[in-house]
Amino acid sequence: MTQQEHPDADHLHFWSFIDHAVERAARELPGIDPLAMRLVLTLHRAANMLAYDLESTVHRPRGWSWPGFRVLFAIWLAGAVEAKKVAELSGMSRAAVSALVATLERDGLVSKERAPYDGRAVQLRLTDAGREAITTAFRAHNEREQEWAGALSESETRTLIDLLGKLTAQSAHIDARHRA
Repeated sequence: MTQQEHPDADHLHFWSFIDHAVERAARELPGIDPLAMRLVLTLHRAANMLAYDLESTVHRPRGWSWPGFRVLFAIWLAGAVEAKKVAELSGMSRAAVSALVATLERDGLVSKERAPYDGRAVQLRLTDAGREAITTAFRAHNEREQEWAGALSESETRTLIDLLGKLTAQSAHIDARHRA
């Protein structure tokens, strides 16, 4: 293996690594689809970057993680809801939701109660403090969303939403795995 085959990685950075990875994989593995690879790498990096930014600028200052926000957000918008439904709506495992709910309950943001329709089921709901916390946080969250979306025109935003919808609809055709 020569230095030319494995150049010093110091010149690579978060975004340039995509170009490097696609070029290198296409060279070493003829027949792969570099455009599909570029799409998935770019989507993954953009989504992670966006989530990290929202967590670090909006949620961590409030003492929450990104997953903690997602749980509060799901409960806020779904109303009284079972933990398994929160897991589905937030794209998280039941175990992760259970651990987060314990913390959110300890912090006085969420309460648990037996479901009236099934004594074994537990419903989650926001406390008054939880409702105040999530609505205040979401206003700041949405302001940050607007800053991100500001890079696109309204037409571009709608087109991207449509394209992402088309891409995610494909998941049913390819039997893609996801949390449900």
